[in-house]
Parts: sequence; structure tokens; C-alpha cells
Amino acid sequence: MEIIQQWLNAANDFLWTYILIGLLLGCAIWFTIKTRFVQFRMLGEMVRLLGDSGNTHTKGEKHISSFQAFAVSLASRVGTGNLAGVATAIAIGGPGAVFWMWVIALFGASSAFIESTLAQLYKVKGKDSFIGGPAYYMQKGLGLSWMGILFAVLIAITFGFAFNSVQSNTLCAAWEQAFGIDIAWLGGFITMMTLGVIFGGIQRIAKVSSIVVPVMALCYLVLALGIVLFNLKELPEVFRLIFANAFGWEQFAGGSIGATLMQGIRRGLFSNEAGMGSAPNVAATADVSHPVKQGLIQALGVFTDTLVICTCTAFIILFSHAGIDGSLNGIQLTQQALTNEIGNFGNIFIAIAIFLFAFSSIIGNYYYGEANIRFITNRRSVLLVYRLLVGGMVLFGALTSLDLAWSLADVFMGLMTFCNLVAIILLGRQAFLLLKDYRQQKQAGITDPVYRNGTIPDLKDKGECW
Repeated sequence: MEIIQQWLNAANDFLWTYILIGLLLGCAIWFTIKTRFVQFRMLGEMVRLLGDSGNTHTKGEKHISSFQAFAVSLASRVGTGNLAGVATAIAIGGPGAVFWMWVIALFGASSAFIESTLAQLYKVKGKDSFIGGPAYYMQKGLGLSWMGILFAVLIAITFGFAFNSVQSNTLCAAWEQAFGIDIAWLGGFITMMTLGVIFGGIQRIAKVSSIVVPVMALCYLVLALGIVLFNLKELPEVFRLIFANAFGWEQFAGGSIGATLMQGIRRGLFSNEAGMGSAPNVAATADVSHPVKQGLIQALGVFTDTLVICTCTAFIILFSHAGIDGSLNGIQLTQQALTNEIGNFGNIFIAIAIFLFAFSSIIGNYYYGEANIRFITNRRSVLLVYRLLVGGMVLFGALTSLDLAWSLADVFMGLMTFCNLVAIILLGRQAFLLLKDYRQQKQAGITDPVYRNGTIPDLKDKGECW
């Protein structure tokens, strides 16, 4: 395992240091400029669109609305990344990592807008609903089927294997600390539950999760905001600590500024998924009158995830001063911080919350993977093997170390993100044209802009569902 860990660390250092950090920030800034700061100027429109039901589909079809797509993608975003990922970023990169999480969210929201708008443009009709995502806009927009297949393979590995390892690792670590439950036993139980769900019964459990998880997320948010208000006098000092650590002379002199930046961006991307290519798979299923609508909705999701929920977790940790010296990491750091603030109930609350978040994410991650496996082939034997491998990786994640689980996730997340960013850079102009059309309609007094194939000459015949 040590050799594997060393190889993963080397791969991550190369991938993130020399390729992805610059590409992620470069794309985010470029898209922000080209869209004239769409994520800031159209914030009010984003909020308004949450009420857009989008019920324009043919009777008997099962398309989902803008709000439903927002809720599904937010449920995927809100989870271990918000509770464990933030803690890991602070433990390794210091408080300054929080600043870089904010940066990647503020500018990365523009990347989320581009990728989800393109997913809407190139969506196709499935059996009874729309389907789409990066694999589809790579195949249909770029005409590169091989690239679509490559992305489909990468997302199937990233979400079905790597991210699910992180989810089960985080879940088991939280329950071991809260209840002293043996990890091997709990890991086996979670694996059996996962296999039971993905082999049948997913609809009922998914419906329950869609209610329970948002409620738990709201409870966590209320609790976190309460702690922030209770420690309001310390807030200026927390902000000073974050900015000082992000740009301080000690960090530059000690060479730790790179670790701070990388941890903030890595964990920020893991949490909000802006530019990664995951949310477009959900965004494509929404039934809307204009592709830009879903782009705006998904940009709002990035803000909600990082600027609100991740920030609350960061403040709880920094208020409590728990484990900032690196003695604690991952979900156990968040548990200890909350315990310091509200007593042992915090430990138990996080354990229960992470069970709901992680297990629902395991199921959701599997479906991201399966949807893209189906892009490649519908052979039942392939899907059967994939399901068994997902179960195996859930067990692996429960039994492996925290560092190995995160390192594995970072490598495949990086490869997947690189593939998607290349595609949206090449197709970005099409999203710019759609945004221009949307703005022109709004300026003309049209409250509910509509896009039809042929409306924009340069995009004629680009989207078969329009």
C-alpha cells in the first residue's frame, strides 16, 4: 500500500501542480470575462428561476424541472466534501485553504454555467426523459466519439470507484469515533446495503433520501449558523487568520503557500464540482425553455455549496481551534470541532448526518457511473460487473487509510476534470451565443426566454431536442 500511496502522491503533485491548478483558474477567469461576470450580474435571475417549474413536456413523459435538477445536483454536492473535505483542506493546507475554496467557487461558477448550458443544448431524448452530459456534447458538439467514451470511462471510475471509497471511508471513520463501531464490520454492512440498493429497490430509497438528506442538510446549516452567531465576536479574527494564512510571509518563506492553494482548490472542486463534468449529467435532464436557464441554476448551486455550507464548516473548525495543528484530519476533525462547541451531541449529530449524506452520495455516484456506462454499452454483463466492482470499492474505502482514499479520488478527479475542461473550452463560444440570445430576449421584455433550433444561425442543427 505504501508504494501505491507514493505513486498516487507523485501523480497528484504532477497533475495538480503543473496542469490543473492553472487550467481550472484560467478557465474560470476566462469564462467569467467572456460571459461578462454572469455569475454575479445574473444572481437575481438565478434565484427567480428556482420557481420555474418547466412543465412544458409532453404528457406521459417524465422530465424534471429546473428546481428538481438543482435539488438533485445540490444533493450530490452537499455531503462529505462539505464536512470532511473542508476539514482535510484546513488540516493539510491551513486556514488559508478556505480562501482558495472561495476563489474557485466565485470564479468556477462560470465554468459550471458553461458546462450545464452545453449539456442542455446537446441533450437527447431517452426512453421517457432527457439524458445528456459531457460525453454527449463531446460526441455531438465536437464530433469526437472517442473523447466521449474516454470521459464516460473516467467518470464511471471517479464516481463509482474513487469517490465512493472516500464516502465509505468518511462514514466509517465518523461512526468509529462516535460509537466505537468496528470499521471492518461496518464496512461490510455498508457494502451489502450498497449492493442491495443498486441491484434493486433504488427508487423507494432514493425517494426517502431526497426528503431526509435535504432536511439533514438544513439542520446542519441552521446548527452551523447558530454557532457562527454565537461566536460572532471572533469572526473578524477568523477572517484575519484565513487571509493571513493564504498570503502571509511565513507561508511564502516556508514554501507552504503551494500546499494551501492546492488543498483549497482540490477540496473546493471535490465539494462544488464546478467544471468537473458531473453536474451536467443532471442538468441535461431538466425540461426548460432555454438552455441558459439550467446553466444559471447550476451556477447558483456552486455558490450554495461552497460559499454557504463549506464556509459554515470552516468557521466551526476555526472557532473551536480543534486540530488546526494537524493532529486531526477529515471527518474526525469536524466532529471534534462541533463537540468542542456544543458537547458530545455534535459528535453523534455529525455521525448520523454523514451516514445519510455518504450513503445517498454512494447511490448517486453509482448512477453517475451507470449512466455513462450506458453511453458506451447497454450490455447487462458489463453493468453487472460494474455494480460488483462498485460494491468492492465501497468495502475497500472502508478499510483503507484516509490518505489513500483521498489520493485515489484526487487522481481520477483530476483526469476527469482535465478532459471536461478541454471540451468546454472548445465549445465555450456556443454557450456565449446562447447567453447573448437569452439576454437579448430579457432586454426585449420577454420574461420567459425561449430557444428553438435555428434561432441562432451559428447553432442551427446543434441540438436535436430544440
